[in-house]
Amino acid sequence: MDRRPLMPRKRAHRGRYGLWVALAVALVIAGCAALDRGDRAPSRPRAGLEGLPDPVVRNEPRSRWGNDDYAEGGRTYRILPTAVGYDQIGVASWYGVKFHGRRTSSGETYDMYRLSAAHPTLPIPGYARVRNLENGRETVVRVNDRGPFHGARFLDLSYAAAVKLGFVEQGTARVRVTALTAPAEAAGTVALADERIAPGGRYFLQAGAFVERRWADARVAALRNLFDERRDAAVRVLQDPVDRLYRVRIGPFATRAAAHRLSTLLADGSPGEESPPVIVEE
Repeated sequence: MDRRPLMPRKRAHRGRYGLWVALAVALVIAGCAALDRGDRAPSRPRAGLEGLPDPVVRNEPRSRWGNDDYAEGGRTYRILPTAVGYDQIGVASWYGVKFHGRRTSSGETYDMYRLSAAHPTLPIPGYARVRNLENGRETVVRVNDRGPFHGARFLDLSYAAAVKLGFVEQGTARVRVTALTAPAEAAGTVALADERIAPGGRYFLQAGAFVERRWADARVAALRNLFDERRDAAVRVLQDPVDRLYRVRIGPFATRAAAHRLSTLLADGSPGEESPPVIVEE
């Protein structure tokens, strides 16, 4: 038998009421990205944000700031070598007045009325299509900031983007994020002429060595974005049996001069590369 003293009915009612109120407030705070940081929507928002045109996707060089690996909240974040192939589903939030006019991680000024976003590891600046899986709305955003660092969220959208996607009041939404790149022609394609790629050739271009296969695959995808229809036969990943590193190789080439010419073309066609491919002989 329960021997706890009985509480007066009125007092018990108030206790349950207070509990429900506290629970409701907690849920609202947990669900709204703006509230848990003292952020909010503008008191007099601009009209027409639902119909903002998508930004034009361009291949931009990486910003000087915001593209180094970093630590936040006891966790280390490693910047992806490329956005090519990124397609993820998760929870997005938004940020507004509190950060309006402040500097973003890329060094640009945050404007809550533009279609932009913050992501922990995508290269910046970059572009992505965001689809609200709860209502089907879509928009394109320019990724130019870092965050969010709250719970399981993986994307912070500008206030305008949240309005366009229809979840400002809700605070968070389940979304699909697909990275976008401009057509390869816009950045300059690299033609792999038949005389350069020669079966049985001795020379290769090594475009990186990686501990994890996923980073090597990302590098391959970025390189193939520059090539013509013969790209699949030219770029591959090989794992060294000794050091177990995944090496990205282009080739083979019949002569060192041919490999050098393509290395020069690659450097011209992808100005954001940290280091040019090196020639190896086998």
